Amino acid sequence: MVNYKHLHYFWTVAKEGSIARASERLHITPQTISGQLSLLEDYYGVALFKKVGRNLELSPIGQQVLSYADEIFSLGNELEQMMQYQPNIQPLLFKVGVVDVVPKLIAHQILLPALKMPNATRLVCREADIDTLLADLTLHRLDLVIADRPIPPNVSTRGFSHKLGHSSISFFATKAIKKRLSGDFPQCLNGAPLLLPNSGSQLRLDIEQWLSHNRLQPHIVAEFDDSALMKAFGQEGVGIYIAPTVIKAAMMQQNDVEFIGQTEALSENFYAISVEKKINNPIVSEVIETANTVLFSGS
Repeated sequence: MVNYKHLHYFWTVAKEGSIARASERLHITPQTISGQLSLLEDYYGVALFKKVGRNLELSPIGQQVLSYADEIFSLGNELEQMMQYQPNIQPLLFKVGVVDVVPKLIAHQILLPALKMPNATRLVCREADIDTLLADLTLHRLDLVIADRPIPPNVSTRGFSHKLGHSSISFFATKAIKKRLSGDFPQCLNGAPLLLPNSGSQLRLDIEQWLSHNRLQPHIVAEFDDSALMKAFGQEGVGIYIAPTVIKAAMMQQNDVEFIGQTEALSENFYAISVEKKINNPIVSEVIETANTVLFSGS
């Protein structure tokens, strides 16, 4: 019978692309992993990898073994979750990754139902870029990833994107800035100080096209990867900033800012990404259902 520890080492090396990176993931010496891989290859009587430069690439048979390993460890994770979420086993651990461009208020409202489950839940939340979080999801270090887009087509992650909803975009500013604006929205943006997402994002491209279509030329003061940092500068009166309309009320209440206007021509989508197509985890199911029926129902 195959040694599943050896198979797990193989699976990790295949996902990471090298023994060195797999060693960092597994916290095991490269020599140990290399030795276990040799034992696995001896067991099958075939070479599972071929060396390309400093990296390892799967051989044709190695690719077939990887597809089986994906299924084996996916099922193993589902078994672990099924046992973890049995009644009388508390607290339930819910590990979530939030892509760093997702507004914090959106992430908060999406994840809040997890802490209102009948059984006590401990939420572990991590923020990073989508590639890093999807890698951890594949390795079952996360139960769910909250993102502003589905799994990119160039990423080989085995997972499923569940659309939570979408929201139009609204513009906000301090009272002092709003008083200086002239004309109705969106013409009032002409010459006004504006904070935007960094170039390269789909939302930034959409905003630029929208501004051009409406013949608007605001003064772009700053650009940000992090929406929370953009909001912080906006609250300080540096410029007008954007946020999803779905959190308009919370933005105005918590941040003491004024609503400038909104446009349906600009929107953001939000997704929950999981390793399973059919959701068995009750916490994940509750998060997705609440977002669909409550948070984004009127979007």
